[in-house]
Amino acid sequence: MEGIITKLEVQKKNKNRINIYIDDEYKFACDEEIVYRYKLTKGKKVDVKEIEDIAEEDNFIKGKNYAFRIIEKSYKTKSQVIDKLISRGYDEKIINKIMRLMEEYNLIDDKVYVKAYIKDNLSKQGKMKLLYNLKSKGIKEEIIQSELKNIDDNSLEEAAYNLAEKKYQQLIKRETDAFKITQKLSTFLLSRGYGYDMIKKVSRRLLEQQED
Repeated sequence: MEGIITKLEVQKKNKNRINIYIDDEYKFACDEEIVYRYKLTKGKKVDVKEIEDIAEEDNFIKGKNYAFRIIEKSYKTKSQVIDKLISRGYDEKIINKIMRLMEEYNLIDDKVYVKAYIKDNLSKQGKMKLLYNLKSKGIKEEIIQSELKNIDDNSLEEAAYNLAEKKYQQLIKRETDAFKITQKLSTFLLSRGYGYDMIKKVSRRLLEQQED
């Protein structure tokens, strides 16, 4: 099927990508290289299917290479990679094709990301903050909760205790009232994502330790 190119529009977020309109209807976006290589200009008659296929293959190759560069710098969640591709102007069809390829070769796995994140941050974040931060990265809650259940309670308590002890040493330098110290300690641990039961247990343990 042939058509007439009626408009070529540079994308606002990515100046290297061009929106192609054929017969006054948006058809696809492609890299500017395709526009120059095939001399796509306003008013030119083209084989729509042929140009679409060429642009799709080019989009896939460039999008795939860009996605690979993203994860080379640091491991990313599925949602983070998708957001990056969207910001570059890639459409849903191309993004889905790229994500299938990455998942097929285990280049991206939210479960692996969650495990690594928890391991790296368990010493300074409670379960609630871990959950919040991981959800903010676009990871499904069921994946996060599944890994949070595997956290050893003793490890979690020791991490909370170590944080509390450091904070306590800071507080006693400028505060003498035991009640206020306990309040500020609880507020601090709450901000780090620990639950009330854990906060109560750790605070009691810490204060008892100081009395010995």
